[in-house]
Amino acid sequence: MKLGFIGLGNMAGTICQGVIESGFIKGEDVCGFDINQDKLTQMEKDYGIRVCTSERDLVEHSDYVLMGVKPNVIESVLDKVKDLLDDKTIISIVAGYSHEKYETLIPGTHHLTIMPNTPAKVFEGVTLFERENTLTQEEFDFAYQMFESIGEVYVIDNKQMIAGGALSGCGPAFVYMFIEALADGAVLNGLPRDLAYKLASQTVLGSAKMVQETKAHPGLLKDQVCSPGGITIKGVKALEENGFRNAVIEAIDKAK
Repeated sequence: MKLGFIGLGNMAGTICQGVIESGFIKGEDVCGFDINQDKLTQMEKDYGIRVCTSERDLVEHSDYVLMGVKPNVIESVLDKVKDLLDDKTIISIVAGYSHEKYETLIPGTHHLTIMPNTPAKVFEGVTLFERENTLTQEEFDFAYQMFESIGEVYVIDNKQMIAGGALSGCGPAFVYMFIEALADGAVLNGLPRDLAYKLASQTVLGSAKMVQETKAHPGLLKDQVCSPGGITIKGVKALEENGFRNAVIEAIDKAK
């Protein structure tokens, strides 16, 4: 199977890099097109992908086409290749373009809307698949295995994609801010910056793994760290007084 990427920006480029490095597909079986020629040349050099000269050239040489362009240009891109899509499989990461929209734009084609996230770069991604799609079972299995090679895949109801995308798609940025803030607090109190980042990132990583592996409620795990009258509960009090919990909830709500 030949896999093509129209657009190789941060997210699509991460996916392309990840699926090749994971061994899911060989670089020689991947095609790429992007208006940034330097980016294409670098991907060709690093991963051996085939560089295409246009969107039409890419679609003609691909079985699966991942749409990774910006929302403001997706419809013009589709107009260029619409007549070539009948026997192709479209996987879209374009924000705001759901199954319903694609049914209007390219009816009768095989398409699936997904929401990946950037930790796919280190094979710890989360990818959300819209349950409603027009892929055959074979096509769906290929897409599922592709994204499973760079993280975890969750098939969810279409109506849940907005909230789910805000959480897993935008969430990494919020987590990075938390890691930075944890480190800043330690630096303020005399810890070297490089050590502060190491401790903060490993603490977040380990805490996340505790939630996943113990399946315990996060509130219970928090309580287990808080001794009566101890330093941790004092820190929790400071977070609550400064609106930490509400700020995170508001961030997810605003990101939808």
